Amino acid sequence: MDTNYASYPSLVDRTAFVTGGADGIGSAVVQHLARQGCKVAFVDKNVEYAHNTIERCVGEGFTHTPIFYEVDLLDIDALQNACQMAIDELEGVTVLVNNAANDDRHDWRDMSVEYWNERMNVNLRHYFFAIQSLAPQMIEAKLGSIVNVGSSSYMMQEDFFPGYAIAKSAVEGITRTMARTLGQHNVRVNTVLPGWVATERQIDKWWSPEGEEGTMRDQALKKRITPDEFVQMVLFLAADDGGGCTAQQFMVDGGRF
Repeated sequence: MDTNYASYPSLVDRTAFVTGGADGIGSAVVQHLARQGCKVAFVDKNVEYAHNTIERCVGEGFTHTPIFYEVDLLDIDALQNACQMAIDELEGVTVLVNNAANDDRHDWRDMSVEYWNERMNVNLRHYFFAIQSLAPQMIEAKLGSIVNVGSSSYMMQEDFFPGYAIAKSAVEGITRTMARTLGQHNVRVNTVLPGWVATERQIDKWWSPEGEEGTMRDQALKKRITPDEFVQMVLFLAADDGGGCTAQQFMVDGGRF
């Protein structure tokens, strides 16, 4: 993990909740927030990877060790219970990073109603219900930053995961609607959209020489975008430094658009 990135004094002892924090972008979010001095709770269903994330934080000697709750985000009751536990254990939550998603490939011709619903639920529904659970005490604190991780995939007109891309396009609807609703209480809501971020999952499951060639052709920056680079925008928005930003979407895609 690069140590040359900015430090944000406002994030020291701030409380944060991250969905899908066990691996990939979510794990990087958890680790970087912890490095900033945040008190972090995160949820995921992958227990092994979650413990690996915690071990990395412990190994770096961060002030606060992240708290993990095993949750399948298809279970909204379990998610909302975890949100309440985080509020109780951290004495409030003022940063929410809605990150968890699944970009498995599928063909539109094979889409069943059941799979459509699963794609919406795993990539969109829990974003709203995490906000519903955590925003009331942000309102009470008159302080909050909600960062929704979207995807540039729906802008690229890619055709190999329509359920994922459609769900991710709706994340911007959540951001803009809730930014207006919560802004009067000094709670900000923004979207950060990754391009092709080179997580372990992406490289193991979806990488190909042809895909790499196409990405480098389309990006202005001729390099892979790392999770650590992507997370820097999340940190800025979580911190007071991003205090003037709400209802916006920020691209971290190497200049692909």
